[in-house]
Amino acid sequence: MSEITDLTGKQRRHLRSLAHGLKPAVSVGRQGLSDPVLASVDDAYNSSELVKIRLERACEMDRKDAAAQLAIATESHLIQVLGRTVLLYRPDPVEPVIQLP
Repeated sequence: MSEITDLTGKQRRHLRSLAHGLKPAVSVGRQGLSDPVLASVDDAYNSSELVKIRLERACEMDRKDAAAQLAIATESHLIQVLGRTVLLYRPDPVEPVIQLP
């Protein structure tokens, strides 16, 4: 994640507004942050630069710790943790679709 710069508050607000209508693409359950979950997040990035992840009640990890670990493991920006929903952003390295302000 060394080449990814930090996002400003304005950019984070813009990404949150874009993600408002998104449905969670990945659910994290009893298994926690297993390899299949991380693979699912990477697959979700193939179709979108913004990914919503739902931390189910069966997930025993602290939601903020889980969100931070997800961001690190997927080389993403952690945009928001709202309840048990995590919003991550990773720009496409070749053709970024989302233009940040």
